[in-house]
Amino acid sequence: MVVYLGMRVRRLTGLKTLLGIGPQIDRSWREQPDGLLRHENLLWSLRPPHAGMRQYWRDLDSLERWTRSDPHRRWWLDFVRDNGGTGFWHEAYFMRGGIDAIYDNIGAPIGLAAFAPTATARGRMFSSRQRAGQEGEAPAPVIAEAEIYGAQTLSAAD
Repeated sequence: MVVYLGMRVRRLTGLKTLLGIGPQIDRSWREQPDGLLRHENLLWSLRPPHAGMRQYWRDLDSLERWTRSDPHRRWWLDFVRDNGGTGFWHEAYFMRGGIDAIYDNIGAPIGLAAFAPTATARGRMFSSRQRAGQEGEAPAPVIAEAEIYGAQTLSAAD
């Protein structure tokens, strides 16, 4: 599977966030997490600053294990609580079919969101595995849906 990720600066404070996370991401892939086959840094634009990466993973199970461990787990919790003036997105493409994408605080639509319908990541769409139509049970999320959206009824989102 291949995953494209990006972080776009949305406010001046976002530049500090982007420059702060870059070295942490660099260290994390150099530690060679199980299942990561290749990592490539990308620069999407200078105005606004928008950096990212392309990663090749052996399989979704490997990626899910890594995203639920530190440092990724901590990064995601921090971002969900305070995006630091940035927007984040990812698009994942699966070898045997299926696509998953999320866009959070990006502003103008980019990537798939520029031409394909989008849906809020709620209920069954809260899991990357479910959004992409992949088999198997999704592991527990890094942060519970109720923690993000509050105690609202989740059944309406199913």
